[in-house]
Amino acid sequence: MSSMLHPDNDQTINPSGNESIRDVMEQFTGRRNFMKGSLATATLATLGGFSMESLAGGYPGYAGSPAPSGSIGFTGVPANVVPMTDGITVPAGYTARVLIAWGDAIGKTGPDANTHWDPATEMTTARQLTTWGAHNDGMHLFPFPGNGAGNLANDRGLLVSNHEYVDPAQFVNITTPYTGITMTKAMVDAQVAGHGVSVVEVRKVNGEMKVQRPSAFARRITGATPCKLSGPAAGHALVKTAADPSGTTVLGTLNNCANGYTPWGTYLTCEENFNGYFGSTTAKLAAQPLTAHENRYGLAAVGFGYRWHEADARFDFRDTPNEANRFGWVVEIDPWNPNSVPVKRTALGRFKHESAETVVGADNKVAVYMGDDERNDYVYKFVCSKKLDTKNRAANRDLLDAGTLYVAKFNADGTGSWLPLVWGQNGLTPENGFADQGEVLIKTRQAADRLGATMMDRPEWITHHPVTREIYLTLTNNNRRGTTPASSNKADGTTVAASARPPVDAANPRRDNRYGHIIRWTENGNDVAATGFQWDIFVECGDKLNANAHLQGNIIGDDLGAPDGLWFDKDGRLWIQTDQVGNATGDFANIGGNAMFCADPASRRITRFLTSPKNCEVTGIASTPDGKTLFINIQHPGEDWSGSFTANSTWPDSGFNGPTTQSGKAVVKPRSATVVITKDDGGVIGS
Repeated sequence: MSSMLHPDNDQTINPSGNESIRDVMEQFTGRRNFMKGSLATATLATLGGFSMESLAGGYPGYAGSPAPSGSIGFTGVPANVVPMTDGITVPAGYTARVLIAWGDAIGKTGPDANTHWDPATEMTTARQLTTWGAHNDGMHLFPFPGNGAGNLANDRGLLVSNHEYVDPAQFVNITTPYTGITMTKAMVDAQVAGHGVSVVEVRKVNGEMKVQRPSAFARRITGATPCKLSGPAAGHALVKTAADPSGTTVLGTLNNCANGYTPWGTYLTCEENFNGYFGSTTAKLAAQPLTAHENRYGLAAVGFGYRWHEADARFDFRDTPNEANRFGWVVEIDPWNPNSVPVKRTALGRFKHESAETVVGADNKVAVYMGDDERNDYVYKFVCSKKLDTKNRAANRDLLDAGTLYVAKFNADGTGSWLPLVWGQNGLTPENGFADQGEVLIKTRQAADRLGATMMDRPEWITHHPVTREIYLTLTNNNRRGTTPASSNKADGTTVAASARPPVDAANPRRDNRYGHIIRWTENGNDVAATGFQWDIFVECGDKLNANAHLQGNIIGDDLGAPDGLWFDKDGRLWIQTDQVGNATGDFANIGGNAMFCADPASRRITRFLTSPKNCEVTGIASTPDGKTLFINIQHPGEDWSGSFTANSTWPDSGFNGPTTQSGKAVVKPRSATVVITKDDGGVIGS
C-alpha cells in the first residue's frame, strides 16, 4: 500500500459536509452516561490503554458472535521485526508452500499450457494472457462435486484470484526511472493484461495441492476482456463512448482488489482504485478543468503514474471523458463457463469497491455488503428484489440487476440505519444533479453525500459469521480523522478531494487513526433486508508499546495494525490479514511486517498465525470445504525497491517456502504468489 501505484487511498477523500457521529452524540446522554458508569470503569481497567478518548465497544445488550465450534489450538508465531525474515513463517506443525506465482502458466489448453514466463525478460501481452497475473489479491475456491460434506470435493476445485495492479518497471524490465521512458501501446497492453482475474484448476496429487495443466477451465480475464454493463446504468449517456455508442460493452476490469462469491456459484471481483490509470495533459486540463464529479472520484492529471494515457487515448479522460465512469463496479464472472462474458452489475453502485460479501437470509433474501475504500467514505448494502432460487441456478443469473442499494448511517447510541439510494427520494432529484437512477449509481458517492451517510475510516473487507450472519468490517486507517484544522465539507460533493479532516465519532472513535479498527453489526430481526441494525466495535488495533495512549489499541493478544483482509472459516474462527508498509519500521517497528491473525469472536483474543516476506501485503484467503487446505495470497513482495528489483526481497524464488517454477535459476524479481497452507497432521487449519 505504500507505493504510489498502490496508494493508501489518501489522495482522495469524502468532500461531503455530513455531520459526524460525535456531533450526534451531543444530542444524546445515554452513551456518555454509560461510559461514565461502573461497567465502563471496569472495561477500561481490563483492557489497558483503552482511554476515554476511545469509545469502542461495550454497548449494553449487543450480542456478539459465539466462540468457534472448533478450537484455536496453535501457538502463535512472533512478529517479524527487524532484521526481518524474507519468507512466510507459520506455527510449528504447519507448512506453507508456493502454489503459483506471477508469470507461471495457468494451464490454458494449447501449446503454452506449461510455458512459464522468464522473469529475466520483459513481460509481453501474449505471455501474460496465458500466465498468472500480477499482484494477486482477493480469491475464492469453487470446489468440484465430490464425496465430502455437502457433496463437495476437498481435492479438486477452481481457484479464482484477482490481480489488483502492476509494477510497470518490472513489466518493462528496467531498473532506471519509469518516468523517463517513452511509452508505447505495447507497454500499455502488457500492463493491462497483468490486471483482472485468473482461473486455475487445482487438484490434490499425492497429498499435495497443485495446479492442473492443462485444464479446460483455465482462463485469464484482463483489463481488455469485453465485459457487459447491466442494470440501471447500462446504456446511460454517462457511460457511452465513441468506441461503444450503446454504453453496454466495456473493455476489461481493472484494479481488482477484494472479492466475493455468490451462492449460485459465480465470482464477484471488485474494481477499486480505477482512477489511477487515467490521466491527461496540462494543456487539456487548462482548457477544461477537472469537474466536481472527477474530483469526487480522484481523477488527476498524472493518475498514479502509470502513464497509460500517453500511449492509449482510452485512458485520457479528456479524449475519452466517459471511460472512467465504466470502472468502479462489481463484476460477476462464471468460472464454470470459460466462454461466459463478465458482467458489471451497475445496480450495486460505483465507487472504490473493496469486497462484495453475499449473505442469504433464512427466507432466501439476498444482500451484498460492500465498502468504499477511501478515507471518509461509506459502507453499502444491496438487497436483491428477488429471492434466491435454490433449485434453479439459471434463475439467479441476473439477481444482482434489480434491488435497492443502501448506504449506512451509524448512530451514537449503537443503532444504525440503511438509507436507500433511490432516485426521486431524499434529494436524489434532477435539481440536485441526478437525472435518473442510472446517474444515482454512476455518482454513488455524491448520492451518499446527499443522504448524510456516515463517513468511515477506509471501509475494506467484509465478512459474515457462518451461523449468526453477524457482519464484520475492517476499517484500515485514517490519519486525518480528528486532526486540525477541522474541515467543513459540502454535501453536494463539490469540495476538492483530499481536503477533509473530520472529527472523531462513535463508529470511528480515534483521532489520527493510523492503526485502524474492526466494526461489526447485526441486522434488526436478523433479516438481511432490514433497514436498521445494531453495531459494536470489535477491536481497536494498535501497538501496546506506543507512547501515545490513543494508539495503543485494546487488543487482547497479539498487536496488529492496518487490518484489511477478513474471513470467517466454517467453524467460526475470524481470520484477519494486514496491509501496511511491511518493512517493520516507524509505526510498525514493534508490530512487525504484515501478518495474518486468528481471532475468537467471543473472547476477542487475537493470535498471530503467519508472518510474511519483506515489503509485501498479506491478502486473499480461501479454503477447501473441510478446512484442511488454506490458500492465501502474498502481494507485491519487495515493493518500493530502488536500484535493483531484489533490493528488498527475493521471495518466492529464494525457495524459502518450497520450490517454484524458477528454482535452480538466479532470482531476478520478487513475484506475487499464492501459497498453500496445511497442517502436518492433516487436521483443520487453526485447530
